[in-house]
Amino acid sequence: MAVSIVVVILVSLLIGGSIYTFFTSKIYQRSYFSASIFAALLLVYLIVLIGFGFIYFWLSLHDVLLIEYSQPPEQFHLIELFAHAFYFSGVTLMTVGYGDITPIGWGRVIALVEALIGYILPAAFIFKLTQHGQAVQSNKKSSHSQGK
Repeated sequence: MAVSIVVVILVSLLIGGSIYTFFTSKIYQRSYFSASIFAALLLVYLIVLIGFGFIYFWLSLHDVLLIEYSQPPEQFHLIELFAHAFYFSGVTLMTVGYGDITPIGWGRVIALVEALIGYILPAAFIFKLTQHGQAVQSNKKSSHSQGK
């Protein structure tokens, strides 16, 4: 038991240190990372996850939408339906899904749209960082040319 606690603490420190270094260290001169763009990406992910979670929850109240291990939603309490909807939304947005909860009917189309958004967001983030990097470079060039 004590070994597992030590391992969890060490892994947590390693992850925390890595995240801290990522945000604070400028190892490379040409670092184009933008904390504001990264925060905007996280905010967009959170909004999409919550929005689709509410869509799945609302539809599961009105229709059979999500089935877990072949059990219809009528067997779950309201709070379980809520948790399942948000869990399914997060898994669909950030991965290809685990298969433990299956959408049916219109839920499949909605899940496809959410998965597509989940695939497009990282590419949009990289595109935005590239634009930010180009803007930083052009500002450096114009400031160097004005200083000469």
